[in-house]
Amino acid sequence: MHFPSAVCIRQIRTGRYNPRTYFDPVEHAELTKSIRENGIYQSLLLRPIEDAEFDFELVAGERRIRAALEAFGPEGEVPVLIKVMTDEEADRAALIENAQRANMSPSEEGVAASKIVGHCKGDRDEAARLLGWSRATLDKRLALINCSSAVQAALNERKLQLGHAELLATLAKDKQDKLLPVIISEKKSVSELKKTIEAAACSLEAAIFDKTDCAACPHNSSLQTEMFGEAIATGNCTNRACYTEKTDRKLDGIAYGLKEEYPIVRVIRAGDNHTRIQLKVDGPTGVGEEQAKACHACQNFGAAVSGLPDSMGKVYSGQCFDTACNQKKVADRIKAERDAAKAPAAKQSAGKPAVATKGDKSSAAADKPVTSISESEKVKQYRTELWRKALRKEVAQNAEQANAYLLAIALNGLSRNIGGDVMGKFFEKLTEQKVSSTLQGCLTAAHTLDESRRQQLTIGLTVAAIDGMEVSNLRELCRYHKLDLRNHWNLQKSQDFLEMLTKSEMKVLADELGIRKVLGDSFAKLFGKSKPEVVAGLLAVDGFDYAGKVPKVLGY
Repeated sequence: MHFPSAVCIRQIRTGRYNPRTYFDPVEHAELTKSIRENGIYQSLLLRPIEDAEFDFELVAGERRIRAALEAFGPEGEVPVLIKVMTDEEADRAALIENAQRANMSPSEEGVAASKIVGHCKGDRDEAARLLGWSRATLDKRLALINCSSAVQAALNERKLQLGHAELLATLAKDKQDKLLPVIISEKKSVSELKKTIEAAACSLEAAIFDKTDCAACPHNSSLQTEMFGEAIATGNCTNRACYTEKTDRKLDGIAYGLKEEYPIVRVIRAGDNHTRIQLKVDGPTGVGEEQAKACHACQNFGAAVSGLPDSMGKVYSGQCFDTACNQKKVADRIKAERDAAKAPAAKQSAGKPAVATKGDKSSAAADKPVTSISESEKVKQYRTELWRKALRKEVAQNAEQANAYLLAIALNGLSRNIGGDVMGKFFEKLTEQKVSSTLQGCLTAAHTLDESRRQQLTIGLTVAAIDGMEVSNLRELCRYHKLDLRNHWNLQKSQDFLEMLTKSEMKVLADELGIRKVLGDSFAKLFGKSKPEVVAGLLAVDGFDYAGKVPKVLGY
């Protein structure tokens, strides 16, 4: 196919393949003047296209055609070289032609080179070969794409040096945009910018998270050193937001792994130093041995995961998160010891032997802490269901008692707690009949029942009332009934109860029920195991009598 050597400017579509985004106005004016006086000596590179408005598309020569348009207008003719090319070939030709002519900014080269890499399906070695670049040059130019649009524009317009852009490329784009106006307005040097970024960088050596992904991250200063001429010291991360997010995820993961151990686990950060205190048994800040055991079941006892720079990720166990309560317990222990020490001396001075009596409040043992599981929401829900189940079972076995309770419930206005749906299910199960949706139907059904079934339905009414009763009224009924939970609860059959406790709370339970004493030296060994193993161990303690042992926390 024969193509002309010169065409009118109006036949040429421009702007698609030129990798340049900035054209210096002074240089443009000089080129326009030269072309007006001398014409264009080097032909423009075009390719033919099928377009209703244009015959050709410009591949290389954007600066020349802009100047020629200003010098001669759209009807002016320009010398051309026309070649049939694919999109990929046109991209490559535009980049190579512009790169060979210099004056093209590194970021413009990077954007254009990324297209070539795309055409090569990500093969950077092949892209570098086609461009005639070294692989290192290609990587450096591509890395500049990490610059924000504003930074790239500033580099294209020569408002920034390449060193500035290389340093900024290591930061998150929002950080780049914050620093850019400061660099330009204050005319910060590359070395000054380097010091600023180094001061804000995060040490990868001190990081507690998995750094596998960091090896190839553009924010890793070690990679930056290999990539750029300007980079901060190796072993640092310049993306603080990502570094902080990964650190927080790791800290949360450590805390999550401890949730089966303690009632409370917190991540401690700067400013939280006085929100916790190490629980101690002895010494001037100790709460005493018995109180320390009781504290293990408190909802304010647990572990702290450090989020502080000097101890990042370190776990501090045995923490009390109610410092005011801790101080009070320490004061109580000190007072009890002083009173106990004074009592014998006072009795001896009165000529009486130092014998502690049952009512002697000065004895340190008088205020012995009650060691029991604390009332967490899970425990409250568990014991409420235990009360309901036990009451239902006992009431269902005594029709006379059920009648009396039902009458009391009605007199107290609590019959509203009886749900029609509950009674309906009970009726259908008992009679194998569907409940009528009308009062007339229900009256007829009730009158056709024999005495035995009516009595059973009356018991059902009481059971339904117990199911719908508020906890305060349920507790009162348990007390009146003198409900003996020892007939309804046994630790060996209550694995679900143990599983809702932390290992720290299970230690308190073992103290309360006497399991620690039976286990002896093997107690510490058992609690050094995983929670499932501890649960299994507590359910099968040789020589321990489980009968009649109910934790105080389940009582009413």
